[in-house]
Amino acid sequence: MIIVLSLLFNTSQQCYAHFGMSIPSDNIVEQQEQNALTVNLMFAHPFEGQSMNMEKPVMAGVLSNGKKTVLTDKLKALDYRLYADTKSSRGWKLHHQLKRPGDHIFFMEPAPYWEPAEDSYIVHYTKVIVNAFGKEDGWDEETGMKTEIIPLTRPYGLYTGNVFQGIVQLEGKPIPFVEVEIEYFNRGGRSSTPAAPFVTQVIKADINGVFTYAIPKSGWWGFAALSTDRKTIVRNGKPKPVEIGAVLWIKAEDFK
Repeated sequence: MIIVLSLLFNTSQQCYAHFGMSIPSDNIVEQQEQNALTVNLMFAHPFEGQSMNMEKPVMAGVLSNGKKTVLTDKLKALDYRLYADTKSSRGWKLHHQLKRPGDHIFFMEPAPYWEPAEDSYIVHYTKVIVNAFGKEDGWDEETGMKTEIIPLTRPYGLYTGNVFQGIVQLEGKPIPFVEVEIEYFNRGGRSSTPAAPFVTQVIKADINGVFTYAIPKSGWWGFAALSTDRKTIVRNGKPKPVEIGAVLWIKAEDFK
């Protein structure tokens, strides 16, 4: 019995949360001379530093000044590793010139990822907001993806300790009491936790789909609101469920 329990415990320790990742070279660009932006698209366990190979996203683009621009054809393959001592994986990168002031919402729909441990596919609709040249307009616009988080708090210019709020939507409607997983992008593995439950924070939205979280540390934070798609994907002749995630990344800075 002790051996069985030990094996079960060790297995559970490996069930890290998946996160679509969209990390720009900067989330606030103040000078037009610095308008060259790179956005790295990845799929990983961001705190533990484990990454997975991504197929080319089905869709990638940017929403700015009310105009949506598809950028899928501009994606370039990216070989990356989150920790120096972890395996490298294939992601994608996007080079984009910021031409106009205002908020730029970079979004992607990845290809379905098969996860044998969960016997399901995973599709994380992922986005990040970049502010350009001082015009704060458009950060709460909807991209029209199947599921997404709409910020209620401006998603940049955040201090460590600020409270962040967002609404989780599925097909344009709020999802009551949806579970939201939150994880820190632990670059280089410099941070550690006192116990396994600290790796992925878990909260629930309220009846209106609104969630609230206080940011405890500077750096990039990912929010993933998970639900199950009504559609399935057939694999080896059998229909498999599809976990869909509304993922948003924000960055906090220490007050100096």
